[in-house]
Amino acid sequence: MTIFIYLLIALLFLGVLAAIFSLLSHNKDVRPDVIMADSSSCATCNGENTKCEQECMMEAAVKDIEYFDDEELDCFQGKSSDSYDDEEAETFRDILYSMRQEEVKEWIRSLTLRGIELPDQVKDEVMMLRES
Repeated sequence: MTIFIYLLIALLFLGVLAAIFSLLSHNKDVRPDVIMADSSSCATCNGENTKCEQECMMEAAVKDIEYFDDEELDCFQGKSSDSYDDEEAETFRDILYSMRQEEVKEWIRSLTLRGIELPDQVKDEVMMLRES
């Protein structure tokens, strides 16, 4: 009976050691050159550091699509930026000027993920608001 208890304790000890070894070796498999961007660093991206922009784009790609009370723009999915008439471009302008300046970048991301291109008539205004 005592041999059975010793064997059981030894087996449990080996199991714990195997679990610890497994966890430690799993962490070594993670590539150290891949750095996940935290959302606070993306707020400081200014376009000068392409690595920052790439990390933020990767982060943004896994987040849910955010709507800016602009569901009516979904009818423009797949339309090229040079094929909008002035009335359709005005629809984008109305939405653009109804949001806060700090939301513009996220709105562009939302449009991109939804497959909606900005009309050429509005691009300069969007870039001005996005940059300032």
